[in-house]
Amino acid sequence: MAERMQLCNLSENNFEQCTKCSICTTVCPVAAVTTDYPGPKQAGPDGERYRLKDPAYYDKALKLCLNCKRCEVACPSGVHIADIIQRARMKASEGHRASLRDTMLANTDLLGTMANLVAPIANATLGLKPTKLVMDSVMAIDKNRTFPAYSRQKFTTWFKRHAAKDQDAYPNHVSYFHGCYVNYNFPKLGQDLVKVMNAIGYGVHLLDKEQCCGVALIANGLYKQAKRQGRVNVASIRKAVNMDHHTVLTTSSSCTFNLRDEYPAMLDLDNSDIRDGISLATRFIYNLVDEEKVKLVFKQDYKRRIAYHTACHMQRMGWQLYSIELLRMIPGLDLQVLEQECCGISGTYGFKKENYERSQAIGSILFKHIENAHVEAVATDCETCKWQIEMSTGLPVENPVSVLADALDVEATRKANNLTD
Repeated sequence: MAERMQLCNLSENNFEQCTKCSICTTVCPVAAVTTDYPGPKQAGPDGERYRLKDPAYYDKALKLCLNCKRCEVACPSGVHIADIIQRARMKASEGHRASLRDTMLANTDLLGTMANLVAPIANATLGLKPTKLVMDSVMAIDKNRTFPAYSRQKFTTWFKRHAAKDQDAYPNHVSYFHGCYVNYNFPKLGQDLVKVMNAIGYGVHLLDKEQCCGVALIANGLYKQAKRQGRVNVASIRKAVNMDHHTVLTTSSSCTFNLRDEYPAMLDLDNSDIRDGISLATRFIYNLVDEEKVKLVFKQDYKRRIAYHTACHMQRMGWQLYSIELLRMIPGLDLQVLEQECCGISGTYGFKKENYERSQAIGSILFKHIENAHVEAVATDCETCKWQIEMSTGLPVENPVSVLADALDVEATRKANNLTD
């Protein structure tokens, strides 16, 4: 009897609290488009009961989970359903090597560094139909998927050449976890953050060492590598937060969620002393304005109509309010806030041949909402949502930080914050 009671309480993610209400399944974007996936309740808490009795038990349908966390947002009992599923994947992958495709997609630092060296050639080659057909047949990367373009110059290179020397002059300071997307694909987002933060009196500093946050590594089963890189990031963030007394800003909702919540939940990395020191930039800026610590002044002739898409990990953190309200501060911006729907890409998930049609089917509801909004652009805090929406709707997608930077009257903002040259 004692052994049975111990088994019943053996849970890392409180699955015993599941009341089998199936609310999680009703909001699951995968279950909505295919019968191959039984839904998060069955794959998560129900399946965990089998796995506790028989550690060898594993359902291949778990691979269909997006890890979008919508089930956890909806769960009235607070069960960490997606974490249960991801942990089961981790245990099942022990002793197995990731495929070449999954390893390539997951190693964003390696791929980005190589692509930056030959960016024009890489961008042109990845867009060619023969290249896509080869990747489709040889590596099972779907031929219909559009790859994000790579930049000729990394953000870190631009920062060291053009911005680093000026940052100490500001009265306040933050550190920036830029992430792979900003560094290799779209340095302008990092430049926009520096522009905005400098305008309100904050110097921006890079971490001593930064590696990919590991979200793609976790998704593709490279857990040991993700943990190694996570240790590097935790040490660098710990120095910035505890020694330099900086808040560490991010511009990616998935990076933010991974650094704050997935490190302890998936990689067993203790970040309890620094978790609250990591913040999405829009949240940080909004709070400064709301507390009347800084002022923002916008261009009088700025006029745009933009839709805001809440990324799934953004919804899991509950931080979409900050980006939305910050954008609403811009007088000339007609902001259309979309209903929260998953875009379907889920990082590298939508690049894989076996997932592509499912990915597009999941995103179809969102794409329709965007079409009906009649906007000129979309704003979101997730870079992979950006890739999916741009490919599937043809509309440009911007991070809210870039929208803010574009609308900001820099000189007027500097004067309003008592900054002198």
